Amino acid sequence: MSRERLYLFDTTLRDGAQTQGVDFSVEDKRTMAEALDDLGIDYVEGGWPGANPTDTAFFAVDPKLSHARFTAFGMTKKSGRSADNDPGLAALLNSKSSAFCIVGKSYDYQVKVALEIPLAENVANISESIAALVAKKREAMLDAEHFFDGYKANPSYALECLKAAAEAGAAWVVLCDTNGGTMPEEVYRIVSEVKAKLPHVNFGIHAHNDTEQAVAVSLAALRGGVRQIQGTLNGLGERCGNANLCSIIANLMLKEPYASQFETGIGDKLPKLTSTSRLLDEILNRAPHKHAPYVGPSAFAHKGGLHVSAVAKDPRTYEHVPPESVGNRRHVLVSDQAGRSNILSRLAEVGIEVEPTDKRIARLLEDVKQREFLGYAYDGAEASFELLARRALGQVPEYFRVDSFRVMVERRHNALGSEVTISEAVVKVNVAGVDYHNVGTGNGPVNALDQALRKDLGRYSKFLEGLRLVDYKVRILTGGTEAVTRVMIESADDQERRWSTVGVSANIVDASFEALSDSICYMLYRDGAPSS
Repeated sequence: MSRERLYLFDTTLRDGAQTQGVDFSVEDKRTMAEALDDLGIDYVEGGWPGANPTDTAFFAVDPKLSHARFTAFGMTKKSGRSADNDPGLAALLNSKSSAFCIVGKSYDYQVKVALEIPLAENVANISESIAALVAKKREAMLDAEHFFDGYKANPSYALECLKAAAEAGAAWVVLCDTNGGTMPEEVYRIVSEVKAKLPHVNFGIHAHNDTEQAVAVSLAALRGGVRQIQGTLNGLGERCGNANLCSIIANLMLKEPYASQFETGIGDKLPKLTSTSRLLDEILNRAPHKHAPYVGPSAFAHKGGLHVSAVAKDPRTYEHVPPESVGNRRHVLVSDQAGRSNILSRLAEVGIEVEPTDKRIARLLEDVKQREFLGYAYDGAEASFELLARRALGQVPEYFRVDSFRVMVERRHNALGSEVTISEAVVKVNVAGVDYHNVGTGNGPVNALDQALRKDLGRYSKFLEGLRLVDYKVRILTGGTEAVTRVMIESADDQERRWSTVGVSANIVDASFEALSDSICYMLYRDGAPSS
């Protein structure tokens, strides 16, 4: 039986950015947009062009997504202006997006109190705004704000707003549970009624999580007739967050009746779900929610007693889906085989072929466990993991040996009498038996170390042309004056290939240097630099 196509719309980079404490840079947005595209998301909403410098800069360049439609958010035109002369719509049309999602109110109370315009004028603004976007040959959607409250208060007016958008050419009309207070059974009833009255309109659902039911609300809306589901990775969003796309995606693809009735753009990429979730956490420099369904580090964790015994015999006893199906892994303290399988899977991902019975795998597994105990995290540092594995297998040569390094930070007055802080690093390194004494300065100790380390690596310097650091994050793993620090560094080359490395130490500079060294070694190995 053929399955019906269902479309997934991610708004992490726009609605998720409204989460308290979340602040995406342009690079963060680009990285996440590409990861969401690679996962198979159909629409990636990048933000609101013109609303702030970050979003404006992000939409100035096409991210070249291969699957997802790059979507810009905005609002209907203001009253008293024509659609052609509205600055907000102009910012959308001048962006590099291929689709637009504009918000318009569908609750008569909000129109009267918040917009303070006649109800008919709001309907006209919706219609004219959608028509203006469609005229530019790009896909347009209406985000019907406060829809469920509006429908309960004045169903005829709420429907009039939806109909105006559809007749103006909206590809999707998205029903918003803006304050997150509508119950799933109520959502199902209303969506069913609306779909019956407007059968030819393509509907979506945008649910907030204020009652901890946004995922249930989204699935109820699906059963009622919507075919686009909006949400955010890890449930980011203002107040209590949005519908968690991680849970929605896994439910759609692994649970009945959805799995047999619908298909999504995710396809065989479902095992990337956990790594995509963890990537977002790394970008936000925060620990993953341990108990998050499907993708949390403890989602498939089993601790002692009867559970461990039962899982060892049959994992299905306490696991509703195989952890590997979503890219996660089982944590069973007494199960060596689970860890071995995970290591083998990770090796296969980076193209390392090794026999499962190879004794070096056991040593690598113990090394990984020990390092994770010390604070290393390889989910967001794939390059460091690959180097660790290849070194254990004897595949990575010693390109250089660092004999010593020193960093000095000095605050002084410059020639103009202004206070300045200068960082200087000295690195002594040996390459193929030749000693090099490198000195570098930078706008911080890590930048100075980077400059010094790469200043002269002899025969390897030519391989490092174009290498640059694009992100640097620090996490304190333990408190107190002797805190252990984890440093994550993202690097890129002139071909826009990116990789991440990790370092851990009680000394932040030492941890940074370890991550820097790994970054350089990874680029040398990847690009085929000869051994010393």
